[in-house]
Amino acid sequence: MKSFNPEHLRNLEASTRRHFLKEVAGGIGSFALAGLMGCGDNKLMGNLLGENPMAVRPPHFPGKAKSVIYLHMAGAPSQLEMFDYKPDLQKLHNQDCPPSLLEGKKFAFIRGVPKMLGPQARFEQKGQSGAWISENLPHLSSIVDEVAFLKAVTTDQFNHAPAQLLVHTGVPRLGRPSIGAWATYGLGSENNDLPGFVVLTSGGKTPDAGKSVWGSGFLPSVYQGVQCRSEGDPVLYLSDPEGINRELKRSTIDAINKINGHHFEEFGDPETATRIAQYEMAFKMQISVPDVMDINREPEYIHQLYGTTPGQESFANNCLLARKLVEKGVRYVQLFDWGWDAHGDSAGNAVDIGLKDKCRSIDRAATALILDLKQRGLLDQTLVVWGSEFGRTPMQENREGKQMPFYGRDHHLEAFTIWMAGGGIKGGTTWGETDEIGYYPIQGKVAIHDVQATILNQLGLNHEQLTYQFQGRPFRLTDVAGKVINEIIA
Repeated sequence: MKSFNPEHLRNLEASTRRHFLKEVAGGIGSFALAGLMGCGDNKLMGNLLGENPMAVRPPHFPGKAKSVIYLHMAGAPSQLEMFDYKPDLQKLHNQDCPPSLLEGKKFAFIRGVPKMLGPQARFEQKGQSGAWISENLPHLSSIVDEVAFLKAVTTDQFNHAPAQLLVHTGVPRLGRPSIGAWATYGLGSENNDLPGFVVLTSGGKTPDAGKSVWGSGFLPSVYQGVQCRSEGDPVLYLSDPEGINRELKRSTIDAINKINGHHFEEFGDPETATRIAQYEMAFKMQISVPDVMDINREPEYIHQLYGTTPGQESFANNCLLARKLVEKGVRYVQLFDWGWDAHGDSAGNAVDIGLKDKCRSIDRAATALILDLKQRGLLDQTLVVWGSEFGRTPMQENREGKQMPFYGRDHHLEAFTIWMAGGGIKGGTTWGETDEIGYYPIQGKVAIHDVQATILNQLGLNHEQLTYQFQGRPFRLTDVAGKVINEIIA
């Protein structure tokens, strides 16, 4: 029996878990590194060797779009007052809702038997395509031939936060990467001085699901969206504190990244590579972001086109900023406009009052974005998507069996409208149709994962091949579903 060695015991006690895993040949650390570098389609191999994680990478096949601008109306506007014309619904106005529309269904608030609610807007056919569109969108009605409408989009989530997570991360739970993170993970960015994924918000609040809808989930955090503001400093803490000049900032970052570099060489942690890249990006952004986020120098005709007011937080300002960002090579720009709930509990949430006001706040700017991209030769390579998390019911909102004081509609899973333009999308098309009251899809039904697959397809990414190894298996945005909607692709 060997004699007790106090020095050996002290050495064991001083050994950290990290040192243990590093020093044990063939141990857990080796398996983890092998998983990162060799299992699945992870792009961390390049990161572990020091490659810029946002470097441009080739798509799976030639994509028609280089960038995406996603316009999300948080709260879910009513398709029945905007895009889905249902004259037969008007004939049922104020009649009791048939039991067949209620039995076995899930609603956020409807209880008892609500009244049917006829369309609270007039519709006309516009353009050569003859697309139906309401009086609430006079500007958009002038460019319907640039747009492809999906009239029968479905979801399985009837609350805002889970439904928003499903739209942007592929699942209704926290922890998954957003579609913008997947896009930049797959393709990188064409501008080394700006984030590859930028988020702009308006309406006074962030979406119900919070910042998770532009998070990176289990992907390296370099791929998460960077939220910018259209008033004040574009990014919080972008300006240096008093007494700090650019030379001192450069030397500080060099010193920090030198330490991070040694740590990276020793342990190979991909988050260390991300940290190095983000310090460098933050330094570059102090010069690049104030320039691209300044709309004051735009010509007057552009301000007239969008209806912008420099210095304010607004959807119009954000649309103009989105054009400037994709013009500079940003891969994915996400706009969230809050305030589209339409329950009828107040005038602001009424489909005949508040909804009309919200439409006026976005109609001109969304249309201007399409026209501006087109006149600059950018529309063909920029995919613009407009949508929300779910639709609105053909019946009135009632809570605890009581009718609301204003006309409102509850959350609706079965069918709502999303439209796309540019980026290889076939303008002047409509795919999908709902029944005579806008309740069920009867043709061209598509799911959220189909929409996601189509967005990735236009970027040249196969949604089934864009995967990331995590917790022992490959994950993808569209989970185990999703089909490209070829009917709207040019």
